[in-house]
Amino acid sequence: MIITISKHAGTFAENKDIARDIRVQDIEPSLLLGETVTLDFMNVTGATQSFVHALISEPIRKYGDDIFDKLFFKNCSPTVQEIVNIVADYMEAS
Repeated sequence: MIITISKHAGTFAENKDIARDIRVQDIEPSLLLGETVTLDFMNVTGATQSFVHALISEPIRKYGDDIFDKLFFKNCSPTVQEIVNIVADYMEAS
């Protein structure tokens, strides 16, 4: 499954309720079916840490490092990539 973040969150991903909805409605069900999920950040210039945390923290908590065999990030700006890395590192250390 490919999820285009800008379709849900616009060019600046900041609403953690939207991120939670994406996670609950799309990411988690796909992962439960064993599918891969690609989060496409095309046209997203920035994101808050709380948005990314709401988007990926629960799958990381549930699957650990193995999640990154099924969860992929595409077209991340340097800013978005940094936020993703911060959240992933924090969750892996928890």
